[in-house]
Amino acid sequence: MTQKKIAILGAGPSGLAQLRAFEAAHRAGVKNLPEIVCYEKQNDIGGMWNYTWRTGLDRNGEPVHGSMYRYLWSNGPKECLEFADYSFDEHFDRPIPSYPPREVLKDYIMGRIDKRAIFNYIRFECPARWVTYDDQTEKFTVTVMNHKTGDQESEEFDYVVVATGHFSTPNMPYYEGLEQFPGRVMHAHDFRDALEFEGQDVLLVGGSFSAEDIGTQCYKYGANSVTISYRTNPLGFEWPEGIEERPLLTHLEGNVAYFNDGSHKAYDAIIMCTGYLFHFPFLPDELRLQTHNCLYPDNLYKGVFFQDNPKLIYLGMQDQYFTFNMFDAQAWYVRDVILGKIQLPDAQDRGKDIQSWLQRQEQLHTPNECIDYQASYVRDLINATDYPDFPIEKQAELLKQWLLDKKENIMEFRNKSYRSTITGTMAAELPKPWLAIKDDSLEGFMSLKFIEAKA
Repeated sequence: MTQKKIAILGAGPSGLAQLRAFEAAHRAGVKNLPEIVCYEKQNDIGGMWNYTWRTGLDRNGEPVHGSMYRYLWSNGPKECLEFADYSFDEHFDRPIPSYPPREVLKDYIMGRIDKRAIFNYIRFECPARWVTYDDQTEKFTVTVMNHKTGDQESEEFDYVVVATGHFSTPNMPYYEGLEQFPGRVMHAHDFRDALEFEGQDVLLVGGSFSAEDIGTQCYKYGANSVTISYRTNPLGFEWPEGIEERPLLTHLEGNVAYFNDGSHKAYDAIIMCTGYLFHFPFLPDELRLQTHNCLYPDNLYKGVFFQDNPKLIYLGMQDQYFTFNMFDAQAWYVRDVILGKIQLPDAQDRGKDIQSWLQRQEQLHTPNECIDYQASYVRDLINATDYPDFPIEKQAELLKQWLLDKKENIMEFRNKSYRSTITGTMAAELPKPWLAIKDDSLEGFMSLKFIEAKA
């Protein structure tokens, strides 16, 4: 049997999940594994979890991928992203709180990676430039820019796995008068340090997770006031004094913003929390996924195989309640298809399966329904492979509780503790409220004297 060859574009959480899926097969003694080359734009693994002070372009003149900022903490319980085969207990050797900061989470994510094995597959500082498919040879040609050598390189592959994510190309709207605004204007993608806005009046445009999180960060680090401008509905939390919500921004006059309820206010800075675009500039139209942020993108069988050419695979393209363990579920399924353990149906049957998921998606009306829908999607993938089973439905219930806890107190939900669905361990409690903890480095966080949870 001829050895297959696979290109993985990206070594973030999705790309690493795919690498680990094949490495797990290797350790299990599976023969005739494919040759794998993983191209990574950055100089390290981690994708979005790599923090950089840079915005705009990186040192190689490439668009900066990450949206990570210094003081980010998990905005969802760690128990809902715990790997089935690598627990937080195993990594930290003691219970830690349910909402860790970014350095702690990244340390956990990277902890299960055997770098000696994984790094053999990865070519760093090699962003994809162009991908084509030849119908006659049934091969892809992947062209990358190797910034280490200064050369463009091309290789042929049987499969291409796109694991570049979809939270790195800002959707930047325009409002009349924006060009005359005298203060700072940025997208959430370029937000790096909440201390920049200490003492300032900050306007956040957008009413979803980015606005919610950046707004509370700015409040925590001393912004004078934070206004969240929403398009359709307010987030609806009971905000502390200093944070408010107003309806849609209509235009600006100087430093004064006007809203469609007739109100207005002067601001020092504007942060666009307006989402991201699905952007694959390295793909021709016939291979490019065209979708929006949703739980089940059209034209992807099992949420990953491109319908028009199932040898092209997209990982992690969903809007996400589940994250790391969902990427694992996708990666294991993809691996087993490539290894021939799972046979893909023909185009007609794939289309029927896609439509059934899309029809179910159209019937979703509440966040709880969305959580259950994504849980059933993950379950569908897990049941078909040897990926370690884990309590997906219990994690779904935790996600629903998380929504309730945020509704109860948006500024204090990170003080809550939950029980691991993997090990049964109850998370520790923070020694003081999240709002009062300013040192969120890995060393600072792990030096805290956590309180053993009573529940």
